[in-house]
Amino acid sequence: MEISDALDFIRERHHAVLTTTKRDGRPQLSNITYVLGDDGIIRISVTDGRAKTKNLRRDPRASLHVAQSDFWAYCVIEADVEITPVAADPHDATADALVDYFRSVVGEHGDWEEYRQAMVDEGRLLLLLKPTHAYGMLSR
Repeated sequence: MEISDALDFIRERHHAVLTTTKRDGRPQLSNITYVLGDDGIIRISVTDGRAKTKNLRRDPRASLHVAQSDFWAYCVIEADVEITPVAADPHDATADALVDYFRSVVGEHGDWEEYRQAMVDEGRLLLLLKPTHAYGMLSR
């Protein structure tokens, strides 16, 4: 499967399963919400202390499984992952990127200052998945 076909498939969706590798080599799976940017990078908002974040700091590779609502069409995107800094100030670059992420998934927030402060308080950051390979079964 071409990466471009996989990205077309996931573009209108936002829910997936992210797989990272635990220290013992077994997979660690997490249900997540993602956004696919126009640049082909998949963004996922996470907190700093989660297992997936720790796993990716140790081994920055992940797989993202996205299924069609009927479950039979799906794709898996393998990716190299970059991790942004943790939001440390409500107006730093990570907080700005988290605002863009939120807008892409949900739309406007009722109080952006409250949201920005929550991102700092929760220790949020973004995972940036850069696709390297794709496979699966897409129905047309």
